Order: sequence, then C-alpha cells, then structure tokens
Amino acid sequence: MRTIAIIATACAVVAAVLIAIRGTSGEASADQVASAIPQHSSGHYDASGVAGQSKAGQAQPVTQVDRTFLVKVRQAGLWEIPAGRLAQTHASSDAVRRAGLHLIDGHSKLDQLVREDANILGVELPNEATPEQQGWVRQLDDAQGDEFDRLFANLLRASHGKIFATIGEVRASTQNDLIRRHARQANQTVLDHMEVLEDTGLVDPKTFQEVEAAVAPK
Repeated sequence: MRTIAIIATACAVVAAVLIAIRGTSGEASADQVASAIPQHSSGHYDASGVAGQSKAGQAQPVTQVDRTFLVKVRQAGLWEIPAGRLAQTHASSDAVRRAGLHLIDGHSKLDQLVREDANILGVELPNEATPEQQGWVRQLDDAQGDEFDRLFANLLRASHGKIFATIGEVRASTQNDLIRRHARQANQTVLDHMEVLEDTGLVDPKTFQEVEAAVAPK
C-alpha cells in the first residue's frame, strides 16, 4: 500500500509540472501573436495585418484660407495683447481689468502656437497689426475710466464676434491637422474672451447688431 501511495503522489507531481509548462507555453505563444499584430497610433490592433499609416507622415494641403486664418490669429494678438495691458492702467472697472488679463493670457498662448504652426507649414506672418487695429489701440490709449471701459468692451467684443464665426468655417473645411488643432484652440480662447467681455455689462446692443450684419450669409 505504501508503494502504491508513493507512485500516486509522483504521478500527481508530474501531471502538475506538465500543466504548468503547457500554460506558460500558451501565454508565450499568445504574447508572440499579439506582438506580431500591427498597432495604430491609438494603440488599437489592426486585425487586417497591415499597419495603419500615420497622418503625420502624409503631405497635407495648406490652402489660402488656412494661411489667411493664421495671419488673422497673429494680427489679433498684435493688438489685443496691448489692449489688455492698457486695461490694467486705464480702466475703472474690475471686470474690464479682468477681461484684459484674459486677453493677455489667451493671445500670448495663441501667438506662440501660431508662430510654431506657421513655421512648420511655411506661412509668413506679419509683425504688425493692421492699420485699423493700430487705430483701435490708439483710441484706447487716449481714453480713461468709464470712457475706456465702454470703448474696450465694445471694440473687443465686436472683433471677437466676427473672428469667432470665421474660426468655425475654417475648422469645418480645412484638410490640415495642424490647422484643425489651431482652430480648436482659437475657438476656446475667443469664446472665453467674449464671455468675460459680456460679463462687464458694457456691451451695447449695437455691437451685437454689427457682428450679426458682418457674419450673416451674403
């Protein structure tokens, strides 16, 4: 009986070892199969066995609309950052000063992004705001207190409302990934600026009518 018990124990040990070896081999085989399947950049497996080509490796068109969009973003920062700084010294309202800080922060970030994207895409950017925008800065610099507050709120709200509509058109039509990213960031920034300008309580109904007339389908 003792001999039988010893034999049974030995058989059990051998069976356990075989099962463990088979399990390890199966896991290794599964890992090898998984590693052989190409992956997309998102990390999902491509069951077809053909690696997905990254869009970053493809030449993407840069249209005239894309170029104009980058130029406008650059020019917006060239006058709205100075306008935001003037709000810190010329405004009488805390809400206007707060709006000015949002302009400085938002357009500083957008300006860095637009210069990076323009360099990648080979788009030449201006180093000056338009004559009209420079004139707005001079108007703001000549104003003080309540006059400045109202002028600031309405000039900036009108400008942001018009570009907001343009951003939507660019995002909807562009074929370029960098422009899409830029339009998304610009959209978020401009929306924030419109809201803080409206929070001043100083935007006139005429300003909204002006924007409506400018963005209405022709």
